[in-house]
Amino acid sequence: MAAEYQITEEETDRSNRFLETEPVGKLIRKYSVPCIISLLVGALYNIVDQLFISNASYLGSYGNAANTVVFPLTVIALAAAVLIGDGACAYVSICLGRRTAGNARKGVANAIVLSLGAGILLIVLYFALEDPLLTAFGGRVNEETFGFAEEYFRWITAGILFYVFGQAMNPIIRSDGSPKFAMVSTLSGAVLNIILDPVFIFPMHMGMAGAAIATVLGQALTAFLSLWYLFHMKAVRMERSDFRLNRAVISKILPLGMTSFLSQISLVASMAAINNMIRQYGALDPVFSQVDYAQIPMAVIGIVMKFFQIVISIVVGMAAGCIPVVGYNVGAGRPDRTKALFTKILTAEACVGGLALIIVEVFPRSIIRLFGAANESAFYTDFAVKSFRIYLCMIVFACINKAAFIFLQSLGKAKESTALSMMREVVFGVGFALLLPLRMGLDGVLWSMPVSDILTFIFSAAVIFVTYRELNRSEARQAERSAAESA
Repeated sequence: MAAEYQITEEETDRSNRFLETEPVGKLIRKYSVPCIISLLVGALYNIVDQLFISNASYLGSYGNAANTVVFPLTVIALAAAVLIGDGACAYVSICLGRRTAGNARKGVANAIVLSLGAGILLIVLYFALEDPLLTAFGGRVNEETFGFAEEYFRWITAGILFYVFGQAMNPIIRSDGSPKFAMVSTLSGAVLNIILDPVFIFPMHMGMAGAAIATVLGQALTAFLSLWYLFHMKAVRMERSDFRLNRAVISKILPLGMTSFLSQISLVASMAAINNMIRQYGALDPVFSQVDYAQIPMAVIGIVMKFFQIVISIVVGMAAGCIPVVGYNVGAGRPDRTKALFTKILTAEACVGGLALIIVEVFPRSIIRLFGAANESAFYTDFAVKSFRIYLCMIVFACINKAAFIFLQSLGKAKESTALSMMREVVFGVGFALLLPLRMGLDGVLWSMPVSDILTFIFSAAVIFVTYRELNRSEARQAERSAAESA
């Protein structure tokens, strides 16, 4: 048994040693690009649904608003998945960097069991709490929206286990040194969804149910591909005993995934606040208080959030894709490479935010045309243009903030990362969404986002400065040791 374990250690070292030796820029491209594509594809599930729904004349803005109502419930499922998956990814990467393959095996196996349990639990809870959940996220804006939301919700809930499992396994597959397979598994499911969505919605006239079924089938394909990979891992080879839940391992995995979890779950709290403020203050607006237009603010904010999700998918993908690289170099004692990664990632994230800012400020009408503006009133387009330009005007800061949260997580600084994430999404995100409309009405909902991002950036900048100082000190100590050894 001891000899068997030693072989596994040697194989692990050989398969992942390149994380400590290859150029940092090359590793960022190798790991970040597939992760970005995976997350973009994951985001496309809901966005593609909304694109086809908004362009179906029998669904339109009512179906769009219903999609916005259900969207936070898929984010709750994603929160459970990233809690387990990102935590396991960071833990397994650090274990591999320290050459402790036994702990890495247990980490992957325990993550598999936890993700299956979380998916089953969410199905039970969602079906039991259907009405209050849809109401909590603004579904009562009008009867048509609530009816469409119920239809979409039930089918999405039926397949939530596939979604949780597939999303949880994706970062674990990356930690095994296979970012391309992680990308392909997610991409395959999204392509199937894109193919089935128009078929189910238009010629088959299946409505919201058709959009949801197409999504679930795509998620099921991703889950089955992920399951296949687990039996063909490179650096981690699990045994039956590894699947016993291990309290010590779980206590390491969950804190490392807590930042990802809180960034998603706190986003749900923010969505709940925003959706309800939209419903409340939209009812006081001269235009949107009319029955025929009541669903427009909800539909539009959903579209703006989907665009933001695309940008954040790139940002998170860039940073999260490097978690295995950062974790390995932290475990291997290479602060010089860790600092280089941090610098390149922050610079790239700021560039992504700058490009996104240009798009939302210059081309908002082009974006909203993709989401059925031709079939809606002028109020739909006017409110969308206003929403894009205000809600996302500080998107550069949002990108840098998100990069800082994730990088701290990959360094093992779960407390600092969690504190910043909670501050952004709960203290500022929910707080300003509730307070600003008191003075500014519906516009206050839009301004809650940029105000939150500005204030969070102030704290993020301070943490970034402290992190650089710590890495510089570690690098200096490393240089002193190297000089002493060479002497």
